[in-house]
Amino acid sequence: MLQHHSVALADSRKMASMISSPMSRTALLVLAAALVPTALGHDHGTDHIEEGETVSKDPIDTILWIHIFIQMLAFGVLFPIGMVLGILKNRWHVPLQVFTTIVSILGYFLGHMHKGRQFNPHNVHSKFANTVYFMMFGQVALGAYLKLHLEKGIHGRVRPVIRLLHSINGKAFPIVSWTQMLFGGITALGFCQGDHLGQCLAHFIMGSAFIAYGILLTILLLVGQLWLRRTRRSQEFFDSAVIAAWGCVNTFTEHRWGTAWVRNDWQHTTMGVIWWAAGLAGVWLSRGRDGTPKRNFIPGFVLLMTGWAMSAHPQELMISAMTHKMFGYTLMAAGVTRIIEISFILNDKNSVTEHGYDTHSFQYIPVFLLYASGYLFMGATEEQMALVASVGIDHVAYILILYSLAFLTFLFVNLLVYLYDRNANSPTKAAPVSATGRVAFGSRGPENTQLRDAEEFELDGLMSEDDDEESATRRKLLKEDDDVDAGLGSPNTVGRNSDRVA
Repeated sequence: MLQHHSVALADSRKMASMISSPMSRTALLVLAAALVPTALGHDHGTDHIEEGETVSKDPIDTILWIHIFIQMLAFGVLFPIGMVLGILKNRWHVPLQVFTTIVSILGYFLGHMHKGRQFNPHNVHSKFANTVYFMMFGQVALGAYLKLHLEKGIHGRVRPVIRLLHSINGKAFPIVSWTQMLFGGITALGFCQGDHLGQCLAHFIMGSAFIAYGILLTILLLVGQLWLRRTRRSQEFFDSAVIAAWGCVNTFTEHRWGTAWVRNDWQHTTMGVIWWAAGLAGVWLSRGRDGTPKRNFIPGFVLLMTGWAMSAHPQELMISAMTHKMFGYTLMAAGVTRIIEISFILNDKNSVTEHGYDTHSFQYIPVFLLYASGYLFMGATEEQMALVASVGIDHVAYILILYSLAFLTFLFVNLLVYLYDRNANSPTKAAPVSATGRVAFGSRGPENTQLRDAEEFELDGLMSEDDDEESATRRKLLKEDDDVDAGLGSPNTVGRNSDRVA
């Protein structure tokens, strides 16, 4: 009996020690969080929802407002910051992502505890939440496995697959989060039902595409020029290829075949035609006579023509017509400034300077206008226009609000790129200049800095924690070399990619 109690006591102590370890606590957190959707999978009351509607007319209560704020903070701000820290393999990446996961779980609870407005339990926001949280918990579990650094036996074959999944999931998560936040706004207002669904899809998909285009141009402008140079393609090649593909889709999907053609159908379909026609021309012009990459005006001209067409789009409400007109003007301005940038500011070059590290202030104008165009188009659906008109907001105030959202998004993306650039390419690693005016031997100048920068975006997984012993040894040796040649550098990123490009 005494022996039995001793064995039981030893097992209890062993279990307690396992639970107290950091990795075990992470695993328990993932397991407990994974049970949240099951535990909270109850139906809300629907007795206040009128027939034919998807939400009740009750006001949104305080708890639901807190849910909205917390989830926007977690998925819209903290997770993207943690993603950038993951690229940098920064020591704050794991603590921030764990904290944000806990915050998002709190927000999930609050989303099921609110009173006030009632929703159809089969709404898209509720359904898609299962996918979002599955991806989030899967990402935590994959990261915890990679943190264990298991490389022997079967783990040697499994680890590369886990790392690839972790990378793909991390890259997709910002897009999934953005989609879920849009679904949340649509569900809260009861929009995009029945005949309004097609128009909602067109506005939110196209508007999000303009914002995504602006984000990609921001990254290429600030940290991607040398990556673009290594592809031996001009930026207009990629832009024109996407425009051509999108035009093919729009040509055959903007009209419901078998029904009568109306004014908007003609405009949307012909807009798709000019997109694929112009896109093909842009792909052809993206090569010079000697086969070298060549800049061209086509993507900017497509934006100009699309903006002109949308500014004349027929609308029933005055506020809708004015919002569409401002969207068209903004898109036209983006196209014109893009052409001016390529033809006159850059003189058909890829960047202002040879090493691609500097930017001209004018280059930010077309980029920002794409953000603004996206928000204006997403905010111009029939139901949104009717709601804005009903509460007495005029088109000027509404457009200023949408421009403000564009500025905040533009600022946040620039902050994320700056966070990456500041840590991956510390100013202390700039090339020291000798008394003769020459760059010191063994130093890493702006071009190598940009090359490391471009390779980070091209090769590293956005949220990967893989940091094996061999690469750590190489970074340590390169750090010692940097300390001798260029002073102290960033403790997290010194020489991380220099071994690849030396």
